[in-house]
Amino acid sequence: MLEQIAEGVFVHQSQLLRNNTTVVQGDDGVLLVDPGTSRDELRCLARDLRELGQPVVAGFATHPDWDHVQWYAEFGDVPRYGTARCATFMREFLSKLDWRERAVAMLPPELLDDPPLDGFGRITALPSGGHVPWDGPRIRVVEHRGHAEGHAALVIADRRVLVAGDMLSDLFVPMLDFEGPDPIGDYLDGLRLIEEAAAAADVVVPGHGSVAQGAEIRTRIARDRAYVRALGGDQRFADARVSGPFEPGWEWVSSIHEGQLNVVGPGS
Repeated sequence: MLEQIAEGVFVHQSQLLRNNTTVVQGDDGVLLVDPGTSRDELRCLARDLRELGQPVVAGFATHPDWDHVQWYAEFGDVPRYGTARCATFMREFLSKLDWRERAVAMLPPELLDDPPLDGFGRITALPSGGHVPWDGPRIRVVEHRGHAEGHAALVIADRRVLVAGDMLSDLFVPMLDFEGPDPIGDYLDGLRLIEEAAAAADVVVPGHGSVAQGAEIRTRIARDRAYVRALGGDQRFADARVSGPFEPGWEWVSSIHEGQLNVVGPGS
């Protein structure tokens, strides 16, 4: 079900991983940001869009993780944008003969019987200019590599909405890009850019979890910054996303933290 969060801006949340898809109304149709994750959820989103009465005219992937580069045939053959780095990453991934097997290996067990890979990863690099090219509200792209190469946030200024990609979640701790040259520094730099962009927002949509509004936005930025600094420093974590209490069935989210702690090691 679509939830309206601002004028002409809606969010559809999946049950699996609580992914948020952002829908922005334009002059001739909608921009679809990060649709996912199961086939049933993609069908549900398509049904919601039919009820909204506007076609999909463009898509955007905030970064090249599997659950952010999905698509569904009913959305149509429309431009699907991402940063140049995101598009390059996906082009190289899809050039491998075994790309489908690699993609399936990333999926959670719930999706293995019917992997939702139609149109997977077909991302077009944004033209120069730093804005999404479409007939709708002006959307500024804020690129960084805090979570993944080619990661981007979107600022919908006249709607005062920030789409944060996989950052500022109340469900998952910050997930660092350990393939990058400076995982801690890159993430802190990404948070700085997100904080600057959030000055123009009343609502923030994370990739996973609940939408943040008002003072909660600043709280999430501060909490993520404290976590990343602890991961790179004294490792004293005062964060419910690490220690709980967790909702029944979601205790596994602490494994994200445990995995990162194993990478950086004690005293790193």
